[in-house]
Amino acid sequence: MKIPEGMKYDEHGLLTAVVQDHITGEVLMLAFMNAEALRLTLETRIVHYFSRSRQKLWKKGESSGHVQHVKEIRLDCDQDAVLIKIDQVGGACHDGYRSCFYRVIEGEGVLRVDGLKVFDPKQTYKS
Repeated sequence: MKIPEGMKYDEHGLLTAVVQDHITGEVLMLAFMNAEALRLTLETRIVHYFSRSRQKLWKKGESSGHVQHVKEIRLDCDQDAVLIKIDQVGGACHDGYRSCFYRVIEGEGVLRVDGLKVFDPKQTYKS
């Protein structure tokens, strides 16, 4: 599948990707994609990203099995960000939660966990 013309990547060649559960609308994660990650995502309907810390392409779930099946991809008006609506297998967060946004900031900077833990990262990422 071809990438739409006019995509605006940042100075590092990346787009922001917001990932949302296609049924509930819950925001599961935010990540980055380069052109290759977007192309692979469009072709395979499994989400691929570009890791800024590791400087490499990765398929979500390649080590955990917690893949993201694409249901819809939307492009923002500036063509520099995508909203990916997915069916999440397992958890989206490497900390073991369904969503990466599992902490709430309360008064005085206190963090409260408000999320569903769906797997044990120590068991999943044994390496």
